[in-house]
Amino acid sequence: MPHKFKPIKPKRISDQVFDQLRELIFRGEFKAGEKILTERELAEAFGVSRTSVRDATNKLVVMGLLEQKQGQGTFVRSPESREKNILANMVESQDASISDLLEVRMGLECNAAAMAASRAVEKDLRFMEESIAEMQNEVKSGRLGSEADASFHMAIAYATNNPLHIFIMKNFYDFLFTGIRVNLEGLYEVPGNIDIIIDQHRAIYQAIRDHDPQAALRAMKQHIDFVYNFFEGQGE
Repeated sequence: MPHKFKPIKPKRISDQVFDQLRELIFRGEFKAGEKILTERELAEAFGVSRTSVRDATNKLVVMGLLEQKQGQGTFVRSPESREKNILANMVESQDASISDLLEVRMGLECNAAAMAASRAVEKDLRFMEESIAEMQNEVKSGRLGSEADASFHMAIAYATNNPLHIFIMKNFYDFLFTGIRVNLEGLYEVPGNIDIIIDQHRAIYQAIRDHDPQAALRAMKQHIDFVYNFFEGQGE
């Protein structure tokens, strides 16, 4: 029996707009609470119709990534204001600890770092560089830099070129960096920890830039081990 193939359909313009806007949100380039460009401005920037932009933004509103405020415009929703994602509900129902979450990170992100080392293109490397620089600037300004930290790990997720991994990691970081923010603040506020973390990020970045999967995997494992051991020590 011959195989039944479905005809290939070109991607709709509104879907391409949606993909770009979602990526900007996922990468942290559109910050939580930030007002995005108007429908007209986005249409001009993308070189598409306002209908295509409207379809894309409506889809992002339904997903909970954007919210429209009457008379004010369209804003990026903060993770705290969104309904809890599936991961958050599962973690809470299982009474999972931060150590449990970090063990999951070990599997997901060590593999991601290795894949990124094989697949990263210049655009991915630029995002990683910018995230490290932003983290340093945040720390110099007396802030924690946790959002830049998340953006760095999301840049690695994008470099895997695996859409399912990207989606899983975005949901993971939405939960990790908001649901247990108090615990994370404890990590960042210990003198010297932030410098160690930045150095670890640089090592991961360099291994990915060198296209060395094994070195990238080892660097990521060292980073997550450091965070894991910190929280294990807090419980003693």
